[in-house]
Amino acid sequence: MKISVIIPTYNEAQVIGECLLSLAKQSIKDFEVIVVDDGSTDDTLTVITKLQVSYKLHVTRQKHQGPGVARNLGAKQAKGQILVFVDADMIFGKDFLRFLVKPIIEGKYKGVFSKEEYVSNWDNVWAKCWNFNEGWEHKKRHPKNYPDKQKVFRAILKSEFNKVGGFNKGGYTDDYTLYAKLGYMAESAPGAIFYHKNPSNLFDVFHQAKWVAKREYKFDIIGKIIALFRSSLPVSIIIGIDKSISNRTPGFLVFKVIYDSGIFLGILENLLTGKVYK
Repeated sequence: MKISVIIPTYNEAQVIGECLLSLAKQSIKDFEVIVVDDGSTDDTLTVITKLQVSYKLHVTRQKHQGPGVARNLGAKQAKGQILVFVDADMIFGKDFLRFLVKPIIEGKYKGVFSKEEYVSNWDNVWAKCWNFNEGWEHKKRHPKNYPDKQKVFRAILKSEFNKVGGFNKGGYTDDYTLYAKLGYMAESAPGAIFYHKNPSNLFDVFHQAKWVAKREYKFDIIGKIIALFRSSLPVSIIIGIDKSISNRTPGFLVFKVIYDSGIFLGILENLLTGKVYK
């Protein structure tokens, strides 16, 4: 079962090189990598073309339409029976692919994800603050006692993907749409270790939060109003002070105000214009 690794990129010049080079160190070799550039305006494509890798690397471009559309384009070009969806700012342990696809090859599951997702820039104070804010486990990008079933698929049989027409076009939650259409969740694939960056400066914290804010909310408009209240400045300061003390990280107060400003403005923009981030 050949594997096709699909990576959407949008202005990823600072991270895509390390991502692709870590894939070159995989313990299995029968895979291809398809990079779909989603209209980057930086040097993403230049960085990719200068890399020397041992696997088959295909690069294609599209106008900026969001990662969901980019993943669908990559899936159409894929020759593998198993599709693996990763992000450009991920780095992979040498056995990542082997352990990720193992349950699929053995016929146990049709789609999987990995609970072995670590923060690659843990030494950065803002990256740590992101974890504190999310309530994630120390050095990992998910909470403690993370369930063995999740809505986001890291790998899936191409036949299953094609059955439902791939991802829907959207913003922050576009990768949830496979679950919604398939009617079942991804299962845990033990041992598939990989690393993912948290935002490492306040500019990125603000813009990531603003992007996250333009997602679907439970109870729709009521949920957005509740989120506006929770991200308002007085609430943000109170929570920021409390968590700064509990995590012994004074900088968390600054982080919280910047993060919640992004959330607040993102929700307002969505309410006023209906615009979502791609």
